Amino acid sequence: MKLLFRLSKEAVRYRIFYVIAISSTLLLTAVNLTSPRVLSALTGIVSRGVQEQDLRTIRVLTLEILLLYLLRVVFRFLSNYMAHRAAWYLVGDVRKKVYDKMERLDLSFFHDKQTGDLMSRVINDTRDFELLYAHIIPDLMTNFVTFTGVLVILLSINARLALFTCFPIPLVLISGIFFSKKVQPLFRTSRRKEGELSGKLQDNLSGVHEIQSFGKEDFETVRFGDKVFQHVTAMLDALRSSAIFHPTIEFISSLGTVLVVAVGGVMAYQGRVNVEDIVSFLLYLNLFYQPVAGLASLMENMQQAMAGAERVFTILDTEPGIRDRDGAEDIDVCEGKVQFENVGFSYESGEKILDDISFTVEPGKMLALVGPTGVGKTTMTQLVSRFYEPQTGRILLDGKDIMDITVSSLRRNISPVLQDTFLFNGTVSENIAYADPDASMDQIVAAAKAAYIHDDIMQMPDGYDTQVGERGVKLSGGQKQRIAIARAILRKSPIIILDEATASVDVETERKIQQAIGDLIGKKTIIAVAHRLSTIKNADEILVLEDGKIAEQGTHSELIEEGGIYARMYRIQSEA
Repeated sequence: MKLLFRLSKEAVRYRIFYVIAISSTLLLTAVNLTSPRVLSALTGIVSRGVQEQDLRTIRVLTLEILLLYLLRVVFRFLSNYMAHRAAWYLVGDVRKKVYDKMERLDLSFFHDKQTGDLMSRVINDTRDFELLYAHIIPDLMTNFVTFTGVLVILLSINARLALFTCFPIPLVLISGIFFSKKVQPLFRTSRRKEGELSGKLQDNLSGVHEIQSFGKEDFETVRFGDKVFQHVTAMLDALRSSAIFHPTIEFISSLGTVLVVAVGGVMAYQGRVNVEDIVSFLLYLNLFYQPVAGLASLMENMQQAMAGAERVFTILDTEPGIRDRDGAEDIDVCEGKVQFENVGFSYESGEKILDDISFTVEPGKMLALVGPTGVGKTTMTQLVSRFYEPQTGRILLDGKDIMDITVSSLRRNISPVLQDTFLFNGTVSENIAYADPDASMDQIVAAAKAAYIHDDIMQMPDGYDTQVGERGVKLSGGQKQRIAIARAILRKSPIIILDEATASVDVETERKIQQAIGDLIGKKTIIAVAHRLSTIKNADEILVLEDGKIAEQGTHSELIEEGGIYARMYRIQSEA
C-alpha cells in the first residue's frame, strides 16, 4: 500500500485522464450489467410465445441492445486509451526521475552496481507501472463494481439462489491471500535475475573486443547462457505457482455454478422460479464469476508490478553522498587557486589512499602528480571536483572551502580530460560542443585548433560532421584525447584536469598534446596526472607520491638534481 500511495502521488498530475478513464469504466460496467436484463426480457417474450403485439416490444428491445453495444465500444475505447495515456505518461515521468536521480548519485554508488541492472530498473521495472495503472487498477475497479452490481441484481431476482452463488467467495479470498504471500518473493527474485542478465549482456557487449581477442566467445556464451536460464528458472518458479493458482480459483468459482444449477433446477421443478428468471440468473452468473476468476491474473500482475516498484524506489530512496551544504555558495568564474590542507582519504574498503596531503597551485600554474599506480593521483583530482570528499583536512578554491561551494558551480569551473576518454555517439562537432551547446562553429573550430586536432578532423570523411561511433570507436586514441582537450578548452573553465592524457598515444600525437598543454600554461590552472614524465617537464611544480604521501616536491630540474624517486623514474623512461 505504501508503494501504491507513492505511485499515486506521481500519477495525480494526470488525474483528468484517470477521471475520464474511471467514468468510462463505470459506464461500461453499467452497460454490461444492463445487457443481460434486455436479453432476459426477450427470452421471456419468446418463452411465453410471441404475439403480434409483442413485435413492437421486440423491435424496441433490439434497438436498445444495439445502442448498448455501441455505447460499449465508445466507453471501452475511452476507458482503455485514457488509462493507457495516463499510465505511459507516468512511466515516462518515473523513468526520467530515476535517471535524474542516478545521474546525481556520487561515484561510490556505482562501484558495486552493474550498468545493465541499472538500465533494467529504468526501462523494464518502470514499464510495469503501465501494467498497474492501465490494467490492474482499472480491472480491479471494474471487477468490484461488476461483482457488487451483479450481486444486487441476483439478490433482487432470487435471494435464496443468490446466496448459493456466494459460497465460493471466502475460499477464493483465502486462496488469494495465500498466493500473494507465496509468489511475491518469487517475482522479486525473477526481477533481480533479469537485472543480472541485463548487466551481463551490457558487460559482454562493451567488452566484445576483449572477448574476441582472447578467443572467449564460447566461454562467454556459456556464462551468458547460465544467466539466461537462472532468470528462466526464477520466472518459471513464479509462474508454476500461478499455474496452480489459476485453475484452483476457476474450480472454486465453478462450485457456485454447480450449486446454482442444482438448486435452481429443483426450484424450477417446484415452480418457485420461472424460465425468464433462470435465464437471467445464468446470464448474470457468468458476469458474477468473471471478477472472481480474474482475481488470479490480477494478483499475479500485481506481484510483478510491486516487485518492479520496489527496485525503482530503491534507487529513488538512495541519498547521494555528495550534497550541497546548507548555505553553500553558487560561485561565478573562479581565479583557479587550489589548495590541499592536510587532506586524508580512504575508500569504503578502509585502506588509506591519501595521508596528510598539503600543497598549493596558484592560478595559471601547472601542477603535475606522478608516482606508481594506486598511490592516489587520480583520487586527488576527483577530490578537487568533489566526486569524493576527504575524511580529514580540507580543499580550498580561491581560499574558500569547496564544501561551502555548490557542487554544480564548483564543477562548472573545472574541465576534465580523462585517460579513458568518453565520446558520445554523434558527430565530432557535437562532442566538442558538449561543453558548450551554444558555441558557434567558429568557436568549435578554434577549440579544435587549440587542441591540435583540426587538421585530423578535416581529413575525416565528413569533417566536423563525421560520426564518431559509440564511445568514439571510429577514432584513434590520440584523436579522442585531443577532441576531449578541445572540449575542455571550449568550456573556458579556469581549471583543467588532465588524467593520463598521453598514456596511450604515439610519439607524434604526444607531441601535439604537449603543444596543446603548453599553450594552456599561464592561461589555465592545470593539474596533470602523468606516467610519461616527458609530458610534464614544463610543469611549475611536480609532486611525487608514494604510499599516499608526498615523497618529493619541486620542478623537473630540481627533482633531477635531487637524484631521488623522480630522477630514477625519469632515467628509466629515458633509457626505455
